[in-house]
Amino acid sequence: MSLGAHLLELRKRLFIAAIGIVLGAVAGWFLSDLVLDAIRGPITEIGEQQGRVASINWDNIGGAFDLKVQIALTIGFVVSSPVWLYQIWAFLVPGLTRREKVYSVGFLGASIPLFLAGCVAGWYVLPHIVVLLASFAPSEDTNLITARGYYDFVLKLVLAVGIAFVLPVFLVLLNFVGVLSASSIIKSWRIAILAIVLFTAIATPAADPTAMILLAIPMVVLYFAAYGVAWIHDWRVARAADRLETELAA
Repeated sequence: MSLGAHLLELRKRLFIAAIGIVLGAVAGWFLSDLVLDAIRGPITEIGEQQGRVASINWDNIGGAFDLKVQIALTIGFVVSSPVWLYQIWAFLVPGLTRREKVYSVGFLGASIPLFLAGCVAGWYVLPHIVVLLASFAPSEDTNLITARGYYDFVLKLVLAVGIAFVLPVFLVLLNFVGVLSASSIIKSWRIAILAIVLFTAIATPAADPTAMILLAIPMVVLYFAAYGVAWIHDWRVARAADRLETELAA
């Protein structure tokens, strides 16, 4: 394809992706109140557990409208993700080799469900983190939390845990492209487990070890699963190299 044809194809893909996001955002507009009620739960829990006044507050006259639009757009991106991910895939596929296509399909096939599972885990630990952080405020003070800042915190937390669940897939991808060996992955297992434990300890309060264990176990399993896949790949590559060397020697 010529440069002009590539630009036309890109415009077509972006247009379809934008339509999907807009339609998803329209649906998100009607669901935004339900989302706001759901994330308000941990704030209510602060008042019940710590016996203090805690509420979400709007710091300007247009804050409620702005936040509703932001929630609608977030829902639109999530709901329409199959549409715009496919458009990205369809635009890039013609320029990939057969092996690159296999790698990319495997990467997307593994990372999307892991990311969604991580987001669910992040949503699960959200109330614990909110209550824990609010407990550092003196008991005689009031928690007046701005709605925009609180929503940004919730969104970043959920995305952070979602991305953490996808990191083992990146380890496998780096192994497949020859950047990282399986031996390098397993040599760092102590550091990896320590980092996972620290992350889950911060994400969950000390009074709730069950939540910490439930979050840490799948992350540790995913790390060692990434090592297992990388080891099998390295073993196959080494065997193919030995076979080639034998054939050349003969």
